Amino acid sequence: MPKKVLILGATGAMGQYLVPLLAEMGHHIDAVSLDEVDNNIPNVTYIKANAKDPDTLQDLLGRHYDGIVDFMLYNTGDIPRYLPRLLDGTAHYIYLSTYRIYDNKEHPVRETSPRLLDASEDVLLRNSDDYSVYKARGENVVRASSRRNWTIVRPAITYSLKRYQLVTLEAPNTVGRAFAGKAVVLPEQAKNIRATLSWAGDVAQMLARLLFNDKALGEAFTLSTAEHHSWEEIAAYYQDICGLKPVWADKEDYIRILNPDSHYRPTRWQLEYDRLFDRIMDNSKVLSATGMKQENLAPLYDGLAQEIRRCPRDIKWEVNTHMDEYLKL
Repeated sequence: MPKKVLILGATGAMGQYLVPLLAEMGHHIDAVSLDEVDNNIPNVTYIKANAKDPDTLQDLLGRHYDGIVDFMLYNTGDIPRYLPRLLDGTAHYIYLSTYRIYDNKEHPVRETSPRLLDASEDVLLRNSDDYSVYKARGENVVRASSRRNWTIVRPAITYSLKRYQLVTLEAPNTVGRAFAGKAVVLPEQAKNIRATLSWAGDVAQMLARLLFNDKALGEAFTLSTAEHHSWEEIAAYYQDICGLKPVWADKEDYIRILNPDSHYRPTRWQLEYDRLFDRIMDNSKVLSATGMKQENLAPLYDGLAQEIRRCPRDIKWEVNTHMDEYLKL
């Protein structure tokens, strides 16, 4: 039976695949984002709005959606303001967390693996508003709900159009630099660390099959492929696909290139508490709940090649000038 679905933050890496997929399944979609979207998809209405605006959110929830898929970011201060309202406003609420909540204490990583918020020995991290921390705090609030109308999803690194990650670098400093014929600096300590990158189309399929799925209610799922590679192998994929030229340097140089402010901790935390952790993911729980199979998920090389081929060559990327200066030396 078709249902009404609200997708918040609908034009990101996963949303751009999820919206048409849910519409194809017969659902009626209101897709909210800050972007202007030319829409020709039946059953989809794009709404350009800030979903964090109280009046906008109240108006949206007044439309009584059967399900909400929430890609928004809620820091610690936002959590009590928005999450209870969203949980009360629908029959099935999907909260986007992240695989970055996991500590490095168990391999492969499962949904029951220790979280940084609970297990990290870094007191500053645990008491910060880092992405990995406030996402875990959001999970705590969702779990504390008196209802079991929720699902927590924890995507691993997810690549898509204009989203091309390599260690902690994003598209402007991976594919953007490669298209411009510029080398890319990477931390040599990451060379042999195992990483998991998933294609957004596969992750959207997982989300679509969890929505309105009784097996998903009151549960958390890691959304990812089980395929994993070293960062050196992944850099070689980029080199073969788009000519990216890696230059391996000490991680301290790499961190200074990304942010010269030595007291800005999120840059270091993302590297040291995620990308330098072996991220070998166990995706058996989500495959079981959705009926999907690992052999049908996109192989990393093929998925990256497909998404990079789709990327326009004339984008004006905002590249890292500190990296240019470092390479000159």
